[in-house]
Amino acid sequence: MPPPAPPAPPPAPPARGPLSLHRPFLRSPLAPLRLGQLLLGAACWATVAAHKYEGAAHFALFAAVLAWLLALALSGLSLLGRWALVPLLGARWLLANAAHDLALGAGLYAAAAGVMGHKAARHSYCSLPGYSQPCLYRAYLAAAACAALAAALHLLSGLYCLARRRRGHRDIV
Repeated sequence: MPPPAPPAPPPAPPARGPLSLHRPFLRSPLAPLRLGQLLLGAACWATVAAHKYEGAAHFALFAAVLAWLLALALSGLSLLGRWALVPLLGARWLLANAAHDLALGAGLYAAAAGVMGHKAARHSYCSLPGYSQPCLYRAYLAAAACAALAAALHLLSGLYCLARRRRGHRDIV
């Protein structure tokens, strides 16, 4: 009796086209919001990381970098139109973007802005004329401002995604 035939190999995954920009995303209001989030987020964490930080500023740096990296991943996948490759979230990309923007982005940047604003307030004596010692007041204030603006942009893009969802759209563009 001959041995059983080997099982057929699994079908090959469908061929993907070359990587190119997803032009409808570039024309949507979400693209400039994402660009602003990335620029302000990078300014926030670079400002914190470039200066001496201690205590709660470690959390602010962690929050800013985490939110920035997640926004970078969402932006890259949206820009290339490859969100279908993300397991579990690809089919719900609009809701994944809204959840990221409202819960993670706005929440983490608002917390970082609060921490850095509190640290700036504690060092506000440095802004007096004639104070000659090194002081981190301006760095803390700049980081708080960048984090607050990044939180506002995340809030706007989250509300945009929810508005699209409410109108019956299933996609970000």
